[in-house]
Amino acid sequence: MNSSPSADNPSELEPNQLPAHVAIIMDGNGRWAKKRLLNRVKGHESGSQTVRTIVRTCRELGIRYLTLYAFSTENWQRPKAEVEALMALLTRFLQSEKSELMEKNIRLRMIGQIDRLPPKVRKTLQETMAATQDKKGMDLILALSYGARTEIVEMVKVLAQKTKRGQVEPESITADMVADHLYTREIPDPDLLIRTSGEMRVSNFLLWQIAYSEIFVTPTLWPDFSKEELLQILKDFQRRDRRFGAV
Repeated sequence: MNSSPSADNPSELEPNQLPAHVAIIMDGNGRWAKKRLLNRVKGHESGSQTVRTIVRTCRELGIRYLTLYAFSTENWQRPKAEVEALMALLTRFLQSEKSELMEKNIRLRMIGQIDRLPPKVRKTLQETMAATQDKKGMDLILALSYGARTEIVEMVKVLAQKTKRGQVEPESITADMVADHLYTREIPDPDLLIRTSGEMRVSNFLLWQIAYSEIFVTPTLWPDFSKEELLQILKDFQRRDRRFGAV
């Protein structure tokens, strides 16, 4: 894992060597707020501005898929007031960004346990996904109430039921079949995983899908993460030799 971005000129990016799919663990909103003696919610509000910047940048660059880890299954354990504030912020964000997503030809998708989201969030999310479902410029995938272990357990249950009913023979189960039963079916695995805030862990995010992803960890807290730093990370990605287990 790299822990600091390249100092090279980001304008030197090779368009034909960009990752098709970038996934980001957006971490550090709370610490950003604490450093400024602010309520944690202020950190999340500032972080939503960073989301807007990074989505726009990825669309401009032509990155086809962007997955953002917005709310994990473990995040439900946070104080009720913080969770409610996060859900309200998410609703406002979806409402405010709907027109820009449509204008910029971005399709909104979601992975995770949609049934656990509050009704208002679920309604707004479904409306925005429906309004953008035919957009083909970029897929913006929000991981909401998402946990990779839960995703894998649900996949196992479905395949087990199909085996029990005789629809699938156990010996016929392949890696491709497993992938087809995950939340991310029809979405390619991430080429690049970025984590902000310097924490050296993947936090139950896309455990199956990141098997061969390039990983970049930056100490920058999410609200301070910028277009310039993303470009530098992409330049670093382009220098890496991806062997996928081969020599």
